[in-house]
Amino acid sequence: MPVAVFAVAVLGFYGVSPVDMALFGVYVAAGLAFPGVLLVRVLYRRRRTLVEELALGLALGYALEVLTYIAARAVGLPLLVLVWPVVTYAVFAAVPRLRGYWRGGVRPSTPRWWSWSLALIIGYLIAWSAVNFFRKNLLTWPALGTSYVDMPFHLALIGELKHHMPPTVPMVAGEPLLYHWFVYAHLAAASWVTGVEPLVLLFRLGVLPMLAALAVILAMIARRVTGSWAVALLALLGTVFIAAPNLYQGINVGIFTWRAAISWLSPTQTFGTLLFAPVILLLVDLLERRRSSAGCWLLLGIFLVAVTGAKATYLPLLIAGLGTVAAVELVRRRRPSWPTLAALGLTAACFVFAQTVLFRQANLGMVINDLSLFRKIWGGLTGLGERAEPSLVSVLGIALLYVLSWAIEWCGIIGLLSRPRLLMRPPVVLMLGMGTVGVGAVLFLGHPHMGQIYFFDASYPYLVIVAAYGLSVAVRRARLSPRALAYAGAAGVAAACLIRELCGVEVPLGAGQSDAVLYRPYLVLAVTALLAAGVLAVVHRRRVVVGALTITMIAAVGFPAAWCTRVLSAAFHTPAGDSTGVESAVAAPVVSDGALAAGRWLRAHSGTDDVVATNARCLGGPGDPCDSRRFWAAALTERRVLVEGWAYTATNMSRWHPGERAETLPFWDEERIRANDEIFDAPSAASVRRLRLGYGVRWLFVDERYGSSSPRIGDFANLRFRSGGYAVYELPEDVM
Repeated sequence: MPVAVFAVAVLGFYGVSPVDMALFGVYVAAGLAFPGVLLVRVLYRRRRTLVEELALGLALGYALEVLTYIAARAVGLPLLVLVWPVVTYAVFAAVPRLRGYWRGGVRPSTPRWWSWSLALIIGYLIAWSAVNFFRKNLLTWPALGTSYVDMPFHLALIGELKHHMPPTVPMVAGEPLLYHWFVYAHLAAASWVTGVEPLVLLFRLGVLPMLAALAVILAMIARRVTGSWAVALLALLGTVFIAAPNLYQGINVGIFTWRAAISWLSPTQTFGTLLFAPVILLLVDLLERRRSSAGCWLLLGIFLVAVTGAKATYLPLLIAGLGTVAAVELVRRRRPSWPTLAALGLTAACFVFAQTVLFRQANLGMVINDLSLFRKIWGGLTGLGERAEPSLVSVLGIALLYVLSWAIEWCGIIGLLSRPRLLMRPPVVLMLGMGTVGVGAVLFLGHPHMGQIYFFDASYPYLVIVAAYGLSVAVRRARLSPRALAYAGAAGVAAACLIRELCGVEVPLGAGQSDAVLYRPYLVLAVTALLAAGVLAVVHRRRVVVGALTITMIAAVGFPAAWCTRVLSAAFHTPAGDSTGVESAVAAPVVSDGALAAGRWLRAHSGTDDVVATNARCLGGPGDPCDSRRFWAAALTERRVLVEGWAYTATNMSRWHPGERAETLPFWDEERIRANDEIFDAPSAASVRRLRLGYGVRWLFVDERYGSSSPRIGDFANLRFRSGGYAVYELPEDVM
């Protein structure tokens, strides 16, 4: 209850009305979580707490909602998405054998500190959302126009899924949507049922329940793997808080990004992470043969199908993880177990479906390009950007630095070496296999927007779980006291903070500085760790104790020390204009005054199949080259646009080659661009006829700030609405 009250207070402060909160809350509870809980109780009969049951029920509710909405929207009756919860309630009320599931079963006794710890972590995620996203992405004008560049892209896709099935790219009418779009189907369904604006769902409400459910399910997985409430809490804390230690001063340029499995800026990542977590939970049981009921396999199939369209990165990782399990079982037992092969077959079938049907084998810019990420990171750290090509030695150095820095979160895995039998457990092998492939993807794949990092992000929570497990094994074998652990952790924190200040390496580097200086603080950190281990070896003769204390110190460098360095950076070294500030909330809007009102008017007075043409398709206004990441017309009108932002389309991404900027590639259909621009540059009856008959355009959404906006448009089209710098024209039907 305190967490719910806190969430309501935060949402109210950031502009969400009580009515919207109530409608969305009732839908999430009664339309998703509660019917999901009933089905979970029937299909997955394991002891669990009520909170865990609600989290699993909500995840299942999301999966079934999306799959139902696809069918409902396809037949033109989107509110039929309510059929599945209504039928679920009816069946459980009518069938005598199912009525007992309304009460639930026997629950495990839960430590009070566990419940409060979960509540505090979820409360932190709410506060984190407010500080890092809500305050920088406001709902009111003109601050709305300064939102993160991808937010109107997400908003446009919600509008597309709200009105069409199968969906296409709304920013380029007729372009196929070869993308993981299931989260937009969920938000579209929620908008239909509750009447809440997609803008409010995307910017405020939609992700919060996902964060809460994800935290609980990840804690469940950790508890199943480790068998300990305390270690499960440590794993969850590591997932939420841990980061590679940033020992530089100045702007964070990418190598030590504050990565986690959650993101408001990428709702596909958060939704995919949530739906994937129950897959791992079920596999933990199935691979160790704790549960092998038909219900478990049915749930696994449902979640795998949902993950198929939720996030493209997860199925390849899972195939790699299950393949690793099969290989280990083949070596140890001469044949893989049937649950491993069955799970691998299900996953492979979903992957083939995704590649052939959903994505049509489009690579979406993902190519084999060794170490491409580290060339970009080197450019950011040195301040040279793309002006200089780094040497192979420099690139390899940055790659090694990257991997070793993130390996701090994995160092606890070393503890499992003391008990190899635990290291060979199928869930552990599964998670290590996924993590290895995630790191490999970062090393060997290339993407115009560093999308290969999402492979690592996807495996990130599970590497932390295994690391916490190994650390606990090492600590138990060494029989360390809580005081000794606290001292070791404090030493790690102090070392990271002091090294950062004493070395004083500020990035981007100044003119004339050698990139060798980048390694200084990390070499000092490595030497410090070796010296500390040596001192411990002299003081204490037992190797197991020395190893456990050393692992604890190193882990602390990436856990609270990461926060310590961030606080120091914010307090003493944050330059003006750093992304950690709030300047984005007061910067000049990307779209001019009147766009919101004009977009809403056009949405209310046009048909859902109407096509719109706009003269505003470049981020920051007309230019050469054009940054084609402008999506506001499609986002605000919920209509398909003839040509707007084409940066993220499959056609554009397929043309990208390393060394180019995907967002500045020219549009591929010169005839369409010419027809679009002609109506704004030199309007005529012929240009109107070409748009109306050739491309089906009915409306013009005009940003009158642009010089390309001719005052003669009104001679050939009917002015229907004007607000601020925007005007809406309707093309006449009779253009013969």
